[in-house]
Amino acid sequence: MNNARQGTSDGLLGVVVVAAGRSTRMGGTDKTFVDVLGAPLIAYTLRRIAQSDAVDRIVLVVSADALPDGEAVAQELGIPKIAAVCAGGARRQDSVLAGLAAMGRRRWVAIHDGARPCVTPDILSRALHEVRESGAAIAAVPVKDTIKVVGDGQVISATPDRATLWAAQTPQAFDYQTLLDAHRAADVAYTDDAAMVEAAGHRVTVFWGDYDNLKVTTPEDLDVARLLLARG
Repeated sequence: MNNARQGTSDGLLGVVVVAAGRSTRMGGTDKTFVDVLGAPLIAYTLRRIAQSDAVDRIVLVVSADALPDGEAVAQELGIPKIAAVCAGGARRQDSVLAGLAAMGRRRWVAIHDGARPCVTPDILSRALHEVRESGAAIAAVPVKDTIKVVGDGQVISATPDRATLWAAQTPQAFDYQTLLDAHRAADVAYTDDAAMVEAAGHRVTVFWGDYDNLKVTTPEDLDVARLLLARG
């Protein structure tokens, strides 16, 4: 895949920011637009991505109901790299596919969770470097805890070797056409784009993410994110 097509935009990343989820574990609060230190959560994500010299184009994907709010945030931020705000679909992969369409054909594209506001320009630079080498690469960090596989009756069935386990994050970066083809061919639901590309038969590598690059999923995560963002 490192012989990907030339001439489809330049060599920088286009980033699809996916923020169309239902925030079911946030107690009814839409985490995308929840106030964090005076600004909506998604604003931090967009600002940090835009600060990266590895990125030249951003598409924000929100739920159809939140489309006016997403457009208002983009307008208020006034970031030239935000090229479009579009509505997502019922599943995460439907939202990613909508974002890819709004992005338009190019060489490299990255998918990032809108609820990961602590992403850094350094992470995005590593994403661009690694995807240029391998054609498909994701941010990840080695797990710190021992992991148990638990079955029926809460009985432990296996203890995987921790040395081989990494926690997947975003951004996840790909050759645009490779990712688009994987989405079009997908006939089941996937939890992330890497799994979809793997299922299509492609090799996916990892690059170093950051332990602070957390995904806000619960109210407790939001408290941690506030602390990290306040720290700068």
